[in-house]
Amino acid sequence: MKRLLHSNSWRVLKRNNKKVLTLMVVMALVFLSGCSTSQPPDKAAAVELKLAHFFPSTHPAENELVQPWAKAIEEATNGQVKITSYPSNTLLPADAVYDGVVDGIADIGLSCFSYTGGRFPVLEVFELPGITYNNSKVASKVAWEGIKQLNPKEVQDTKLMMVFTTGPGDLFTKVPVQNLKDIQGLDIRATGLSAVTLKALGANPVAMPQSDAYEALSKGVVKGNLSPIEVLQGWKHAEVTSNLTLTPFLYNTLFFVTMNLDKWDSLTPDVQKAIEKVNEEYFENVAMGLWDKQNEAALKYAVDEKGMKVITLPQDEADRWIALVKPIQDDYVAKMNEKGLEGQEALDLVKELSEKYNQEYK
Repeated sequence: MKRLLHSNSWRVLKRNNKKVLTLMVVMALVFLSGCSTSQPPDKAAAVELKLAHFFPSTHPAENELVQPWAKAIEEATNGQVKITSYPSNTLLPADAVYDGVVDGIADIGLSCFSYTGGRFPVLEVFELPGITYNNSKVASKVAWEGIKQLNPKEVQDTKLMMVFTTGPGDLFTKVPVQNLKDIQGLDIRATGLSAVTLKALGANPVAMPQSDAYEALSKGVVKGNLSPIEVLQGWKHAEVTSNLTLTPFLYNTLFFVTMNLDKWDSLTPDVQKAIEKVNEEYFENVAMGLWDKQNEAALKYAVDEKGMKVITLPQDEADRWIALVKPIQDDYVAKMNEKGLEGQEALDLVKELSEKYNQEYK
Protein backbone atom coordinates (compact mmCIF):
# COMPACT_ATOMS: atom_id res chain seq x y z
CA MET A 1 0.00 0.00 0.00
CA LYS A 2 2.83 2.38 0.91
CA ARG A 3 4.57 1.51 -2.36
CA LEU A 4 1.36 2.39 -4.30
CA LEU A 5 0.95 5.71 -2.53
CA HIS A 6 4.60 6.52 -3.15
CA SER A 7 4.17 5.68 -6.82
CA ASN A 8 1.07 7.88 -7.18
CA SER A 9 2.80 10.80 -5.46
CA TRP A 10 5.75 10.52 -7.82
CA ARG A 11 3.46 10.61 -10.87
CA VAL A 12 1.63 13.69 -9.53
CA LEU A 13 4.92 15.42 -8.81
CA LYS A 14 6.24 14.72 -12.34
CA ARG A 15 2.99 15.96 -13.85
CA ASN A 16 3.11 19.17 -11.80
CA ASN A 17 6.76 19.75 -12.69
CA LYS A 18 5.97 19.39 -16.40
CA LYS A 19 3.20 22.00 -16.04
CA VAL A 20 5.58 24.38 -14.28
CA LEU A 21 8.24 23.85 -16.95
CA THR A 22 5.71 24.43 -19.74
CA LEU A 23 4.49 27.59 -18.05
CA MET A 24 8.06 28.88 -17.74
CA VAL A 25 8.76 28.24 -21.43
CA VAL A 26 5.57 30.06 -22.45
CA MET A 27 6.42 33.04 -20.27
CA ALA A 28 9.94 33.21 -21.73
CA LEU A 29 8.60 33.16 -25.30
CA VAL A 30 6.12 35.94 -24.49
CA PHE A 31 8.92 38.02 -22.94
CA LEU A 32 11.22 37.56 -25.93
CA SER A 33 8.39 38.28 -28.33
CA GLY A 34 7.60 41.50 -26.48
CA CYS A 35 11.23 42.61 -26.67
CA SER A 36 11.49 41.99 -30.40
CA THR A 37 8.25 43.84 -31.05
CA SER A 38 9.37 46.95 -29.19
CA GLN A 39 12.66 47.27 -31.12
CA PRO A 40 13.26 45.00 -34.12
CA PRO A 41 16.96 44.54 -34.86
CA ASP A 42 16.53 45.77 -38.42
CA LYS A 43 14.83 48.99 -37.31
CA ALA A 44 17.58 50.78 -35.38
CA ALA A 45 17.05 54.38 -34.33
CA ALA A 46 17.69 56.81 -37.21
CA VAL A 47 20.90 58.82 -37.23
CA GLU A 48 20.03 62.51 -37.60
CA LEU A 49 22.70 64.56 -39.41
CA LYS A 50 22.98 68.34 -39.77
CA LEU A 51 24.35 69.73 -43.06
CA ALA A 52 25.73 73.29 -43.15
CA HIS A 53 26.28 75.40 -46.27
CA PHE A 54 26.23 79.01 -47.46
CA PHE A 55 24.06 78.81 -50.58
CA PRO A 56 20.56 80.33 -50.36
CA SER A 57 17.62 77.96 -50.11
CA THR A 58 16.62 78.84 -53.69
CA HIS A 59 20.02 77.95 -55.21
CA PRO A 60 20.43 74.82 -57.40
CA ALA A 61 23.11 73.59 -54.99
CA GLU A 62 20.34 73.21 -52.39
CA ASN A 63 17.39 72.24 -54.60
CA GLU A 64 19.08 70.07 -57.22
CA LEU A 65 21.91 68.54 -55.19
CA VAL A 66 21.59 68.70 -51.40
CA GLN A 67 17.88 67.92 -51.02
CA PRO A 68 17.64 65.07 -53.58
CA TRP A 69 20.95 63.62 -52.36
CA ALA A 70 19.76 63.65 -48.74
CA LYS A 71 16.49 61.97 -49.74
CA ALA A 72 18.36 59.33 -51.75
CA ILE A 73 20.58 58.54 -48.75
CA GLU A 74 17.55 58.17 -46.48
CA GLU A 75 15.96 55.75 -48.94
CA ALA A 76 19.21 53.81 -49.55
CA THR A 77 19.70 53.31 -45.80
CA ASN A 78 16.05 52.36 -45.15
CA GLY A 79 15.54 55.48 -43.08
CA GLN A 80 18.55 54.85 -40.84
CA VAL A 81 20.26 58.10 -41.93
CA LYS A 82 18.33 61.37 -42.16
CA ILE A 83 19.95 64.64 -43.22
CA THR A 84 18.62 68.12 -42.44
CA SER A 85 20.06 70.99 -44.49
CA TYR A 86 20.91 74.39 -42.98
CA PRO A 87 21.45 76.77 -45.96
CA SER A 88 22.33 80.48 -46.01
CA ASN A 89 25.00 80.31 -43.26
CA THR A 90 22.32 79.52 -40.67
CA LEU A 91 24.49 76.91 -38.93
CA LEU A 92 28.03 77.95 -39.92
CA PRO A 93 29.54 80.74 -42.07
CA ALA A 94 31.11 79.63 -45.35
CA ASP A 95 34.71 79.99 -44.17
CA ALA A 96 34.06 77.97 -40.99
CA VAL A 97 32.22 75.02 -42.53
CA TYR A 98 35.13 72.60 -42.90
CA ASP A 99 36.51 73.10 -39.40
CA GLY A 100 32.95 73.12 -38.08
CA VAL A 101 32.54 69.62 -39.49
CA VAL A 102 35.86 68.54 -37.95
CA ASP A 103 34.69 69.84 -34.56
CA GLY A 104 31.22 68.30 -34.86
CA ILE A 105 29.26 71.57 -34.94
CA ALA A 106 27.86 70.28 -38.21
CA ASP A 107 27.84 66.61 -39.20
CA ILE A 108 28.17 67.39 -42.91
CA GLY A 109 29.35 70.55 -44.68
CA LEU A 110 29.32 72.04 -48.17
CA SER A 111 31.62 74.95 -48.97
CA CYS A 112 34.72 76.03 -50.93
CA PHE A 113 38.23 74.93 -50.01
CA SER A 114 39.55 78.36 -51.02
CA TYR A 115 37.45 80.10 -48.35
CA THR A 116 40.07 78.92 -45.84
CA GLY A 117 43.31 80.25 -47.32
CA GLY A 118 46.36 78.10 -46.58
CA ARG A 119 44.29 75.34 -44.94
CA PHE A 120 44.45 73.12 -48.04
CA PRO A 121 47.78 73.78 -49.77
CA VAL A 122 47.78 70.70 -52.02
CA LEU A 123 44.22 71.28 -53.25
CA GLU A 124 45.12 74.75 -54.51
CA VAL A 125 46.45 72.96 -57.60
CA PHE A 126 42.88 72.48 -58.85
CA GLU A 127 42.28 76.24 -58.96
CA LEU A 128 45.55 77.30 -60.60
CA PRO A 129 45.31 79.44 -63.76
CA GLY A 130 46.87 78.26 -67.01
CA ILE A 131 45.05 74.91 -67.06
CA THR A 132 42.18 74.75 -69.54
CA TYR A 133 38.84 73.23 -68.49
CA ASN A 134 36.14 72.97 -71.15
CA ASN A 135 33.37 72.97 -68.56
CA SER A 136 32.52 72.07 -64.98
CA LYS A 137 32.23 68.36 -65.85
CA VAL A 138 35.89 68.32 -66.84
CA ALA A 139 37.07 70.36 -63.85
CA SER A 140 35.00 68.28 -61.41
CA LYS A 141 36.24 64.99 -62.84
CA VAL A 142 39.84 66.19 -62.66
CA ALA A 143 39.44 67.31 -59.04
CA TRP A 144 37.63 64.22 -57.71
CA GLU A 145 39.89 61.74 -59.48
CA GLY A 146 42.97 63.80 -58.63
CA ILE A 147 42.12 63.95 -54.92
CA LYS A 148 41.57 60.19 -54.83
CA GLN A 149 45.01 59.63 -56.37
CA LEU A 150 46.88 62.24 -54.34
CA ASN A 151 45.05 61.40 -51.10
CA PRO A 152 46.38 64.55 -49.38
CA LYS A 153 46.77 64.50 -45.62
CA GLU A 154 44.96 67.86 -45.31
CA VAL A 155 41.54 66.23 -45.94
CA GLN A 156 42.07 63.07 -43.88
CA ASP A 157 40.37 64.59 -40.82
CA THR A 158 36.92 64.28 -42.42
CA LYS A 159 35.20 61.82 -44.74
CA LEU A 160 35.00 63.44 -48.18
CA MET A 161 31.70 62.58 -49.86
CA MET A 162 32.44 64.33 -53.15
CA VAL A 163 33.98 67.46 -54.65
CA PHE A 164 32.78 69.48 -57.64
CA THR A 165 33.60 72.78 -59.29
CA THR A 166 32.27 75.86 -61.02
CA GLY A 167 34.46 75.04 -64.00
CA PRO A 168 35.96 77.89 -66.03
CA GLY A 169 35.32 81.52 -65.20
CA ASP A 170 35.22 84.16 -67.91
CA LEU A 171 35.72 87.90 -68.21
CA PHE A 172 32.60 89.99 -68.61
CA THR A 173 33.36 93.65 -69.15
CA LYS A 174 31.90 97.01 -70.07
CA VAL A 175 34.48 97.42 -72.86
CA PRO A 176 35.62 94.69 -75.32
CA VAL A 177 38.67 92.66 -74.26
CA GLN A 178 40.08 90.97 -77.36
CA ASN A 179 43.78 90.88 -76.46
CA LEU A 180 46.29 91.65 -73.72
CA LYS A 181 46.46 95.30 -74.71
CA ASP A 182 42.77 95.72 -73.92
CA ILE A 183 43.14 94.40 -70.39
CA GLN A 184 46.11 96.56 -69.33
CA GLY A 185 45.16 98.65 -66.29
CA LEU A 186 41.49 97.63 -66.54
CA ASP A 187 39.74 97.66 -63.15
CA ILE A 188 38.27 94.17 -62.71
CA ARG A 189 36.55 92.78 -59.66
CA ALA A 190 38.44 89.73 -58.33
CA THR A 191 39.50 88.14 -55.04
CA GLY A 192 42.11 85.64 -53.88
CA LEU A 193 43.91 83.72 -56.59
CA SER A 194 41.83 85.43 -59.29
CA ALA A 195 43.30 88.77 -58.24
CA VAL A 196 46.84 87.36 -58.52
CA THR A 197 45.96 85.99 -61.97
CA LEU A 198 44.58 89.28 -63.29
CA LYS A 199 47.54 91.21 -61.94
CA ALA A 200 49.88 88.87 -63.85
CA LEU A 201 47.97 89.79 -67.03
CA GLY A 202 48.35 93.52 -66.40
CA ALA A 203 44.84 94.23 -65.15
CA ASN A 204 44.05 96.09 -61.94
CA PRO A 205 42.20 93.67 -59.64
CA VAL A 206 39.71 95.26 -57.25
CA ALA A 207 38.71 93.13 -54.26
CA MET A 208 35.04 93.00 -53.34
CA PRO A 209 32.41 90.32 -52.65
CA GLN A 210 30.20 89.19 -55.50
CA SER A 211 27.25 90.83 -53.80
CA ASP A 212 28.83 94.30 -54.30
CA ALA A 213 29.91 93.80 -57.91
CA TYR A 214 26.60 94.74 -59.58
CA GLU A 215 26.53 98.21 -58.08
CA ALA A 216 30.26 98.71 -58.71
CA LEU A 217 29.80 97.76 -62.38
CA SER A 218 26.70 99.90 -62.79
CA LYS A 219 28.53 102.96 -61.39
CA GLY A 220 31.72 102.27 -63.33
CA VAL A 221 33.80 101.73 -60.19
CA VAL A 222 35.04 98.57 -61.92
CA LYS A 223 34.90 97.76 -65.62
CA GLY A 224 34.57 93.99 -65.40
CA ASN A 225 34.38 90.79 -63.41
CA LEU A 226 36.08 87.37 -63.57
CA SER A 227 33.53 84.73 -62.59
CA PRO A 228 31.51 81.76 -63.84
CA ILE A 229 29.00 82.75 -66.53
CA GLU A 230 26.06 81.95 -64.23
CA VAL A 231 26.73 85.30 -62.52
CA LEU A 232 25.45 87.06 -65.66
CA GLN A 233 21.95 85.88 -64.87
CA GLY A 234 21.99 84.88 -61.19
CA TRP A 235 23.58 88.18 -60.14
CA LYS A 236 22.21 90.11 -63.13
CA HIS A 237 25.64 91.20 -64.37
CA ALA A 238 24.45 90.99 -67.97
CA GLU A 239 22.51 94.18 -67.19
CA VAL A 240 25.70 96.12 -66.45
CA THR A 241 28.25 94.56 -68.82
CA SER A 242 28.13 94.08 -72.59
CA ASN A 243 31.10 91.87 -73.53
CA LEU A 244 32.07 88.34 -72.58
CA THR A 245 35.62 87.13 -73.24
CA LEU A 246 35.91 83.36 -72.94
CA THR A 247 38.89 82.49 -70.74
CA PRO A 248 38.62 78.78 -69.80
CA PHE A 249 42.16 78.82 -68.38
CA LEU A 250 41.89 81.61 -65.80
CA TYR A 251 39.50 80.41 -63.11
CA ASN A 252 38.07 77.42 -61.26
CA THR A 253 36.53 77.11 -57.79
CA LEU A 254 36.47 73.80 -55.93
CA PHE A 255 33.58 72.84 -53.61
CA PHE A 256 33.46 69.97 -51.12
CA VAL A 257 30.80 67.91 -49.40
CA THR A 258 32.35 66.27 -46.35
CA MET A 259 31.32 64.51 -43.13
CA ASN A 260 32.57 64.41 -39.55
CA LEU A 261 34.93 61.43 -39.32
CA ASP A 262 33.69 60.14 -35.93
CA LYS A 263 30.10 60.28 -37.14
CA TRP A 264 31.05 58.41 -40.31
CA ASP A 265 32.96 55.74 -38.36
CA SER A 266 29.92 55.21 -36.11
CA LEU A 267 27.85 53.99 -39.07
CA THR A 268 27.69 50.29 -39.92
CA PRO A 269 29.65 49.05 -42.95
CA ASP A 270 26.39 48.35 -44.82
CA VAL A 271 25.15 51.89 -44.25
CA GLN A 272 28.52 53.34 -45.28
CA LYS A 273 28.47 51.29 -48.47
CA ALA A 274 24.95 52.47 -49.30
CA ILE A 275 25.93 56.12 -48.77
CA GLU A 276 29.06 55.81 -50.91
CA LYS A 277 27.00 54.36 -53.73
CA VAL A 278 24.61 57.33 -53.57
CA ASN A 279 27.59 59.72 -53.44
CA GLU A 280 29.04 58.37 -56.67
CA GLU A 281 25.67 58.44 -58.43
CA TYR A 282 25.03 62.05 -57.45
CA PHE A 283 28.54 63.15 -58.32
CA GLU A 284 28.25 61.67 -61.81
CA ASN A 285 24.65 62.64 -62.54
CA VAL A 286 24.22 65.95 -60.71
CA ALA A 287 27.20 67.58 -58.99
CA MET A 288 29.88 67.45 -61.69
CA GLY A 289 27.65 69.25 -64.20
CA LEU A 290 25.70 71.47 -61.83
CA TRP A 291 27.44 74.68 -62.89
CA ASP A 292 27.29 73.79 -66.60
CA LYS A 293 23.50 73.89 -66.46
CA GLN A 294 23.57 77.30 -64.80
CA ASN A 295 26.26 78.64 -67.14
CA GLU A 296 24.43 77.49 -70.27
CA ALA A 297 21.16 79.08 -69.16
CA ALA A 298 22.92 82.32 -68.20
CA LEU A 299 24.80 82.53 -71.52
CA LYS A 300 21.60 82.11 -73.49
CA TYR A 301 19.94 84.80 -71.38
CA ALA A 302 22.89 87.21 -71.75
CA VAL A 303 23.15 86.81 -75.53
CA ASP A 304 19.48 86.41 -76.50
CA GLU A 305 17.88 88.84 -74.06
CA LYS A 306 20.67 91.31 -73.26
CA GLY A 307 22.58 91.29 -76.55
CA MET A 308 25.92 90.47 -74.97
CA LYS A 309 28.85 90.07 -77.39
CA VAL A 310 30.88 86.86 -76.98
CA ILE A 311 34.62 87.10 -77.75
CA THR A 312 36.79 84.02 -78.36
CA LEU A 313 40.53 84.58 -78.14
CA PRO A 314 42.59 83.22 -81.06
CA GLN A 315 44.81 80.34 -79.91
CA ASP A 316 48.04 82.33 -80.25
CA GLU A 317 46.54 85.09 -78.10
CA ALA A 318 45.31 82.59 -75.52
CA ASP A 319 48.81 81.08 -75.42
CA ARG A 320 50.25 84.50 -74.54
CA TRP A 321 47.84 84.81 -71.62
CA ILE A 322 48.68 81.30 -70.41
CA ALA A 323 52.42 82.05 -70.59
CA LEU A 324 51.95 85.10 -68.35
CA VAL A 325 50.19 83.12 -65.61
CA LYS A 326 52.62 80.17 -65.68
CA PRO A 327 54.77 81.75 -62.90
CA ILE A 328 51.76 81.26 -60.60
CA GLN A 329 52.04 77.51 -61.24
CA ASP A 330 55.79 77.66 -60.61
CA ASP A 331 55.18 79.50 -57.34
CA TYR A 332 52.74 76.78 -56.28
CA VAL A 333 55.34 74.07 -56.90
CA ALA A 334 58.01 76.02 -54.98
CA LYS A 335 55.71 76.50 -51.98
CA MET A 336 54.84 72.80 -51.96
CA ASN A 337 58.52 71.90 -52.05
CA GLU A 338 59.12 74.12 -49.02
CA LYS A 339 56.42 72.16 -47.17
CA GLY A 340 57.94 68.84 -48.21
CA LEU A 341 54.98 68.10 -50.51
CA GLU A 342 55.04 66.89 -54.10
CA GLY A 343 53.84 70.03 -55.88
CA GLN A 344 55.15 69.08 -59.30
CA GLU A 345 53.53 65.65 -59.04
CA ALA A 346 50.17 67.27 -58.25
CA LEU A 347 50.49 69.81 -61.07
CA ASP A 348 51.49 67.16 -63.62
CA LEU A 349 48.57 64.98 -62.57
CA VAL A 350 46.08 67.83 -63.01
CA LYS A 351 47.44 68.64 -66.48
CA GLU A 352 47.28 64.98 -67.48
CA LEU A 353 43.71 64.55 -66.22
CA SER A 354 42.52 67.82 -67.79
CA GLU A 355 43.78 66.71 -71.21
CA LYS A 356 42.04 63.36 -70.76
CA TYR A 357 38.66 64.75 -69.71
CA ASN A 358 38.70 67.73 -72.10
CA GLN A 359 38.64 65.09 -74.84
CA GLU A 360 35.77 63.23 -73.17
CA TYR A 361 33.57 66.21 -72.26
CA LYS A 362 33.79 68.75 -75.10
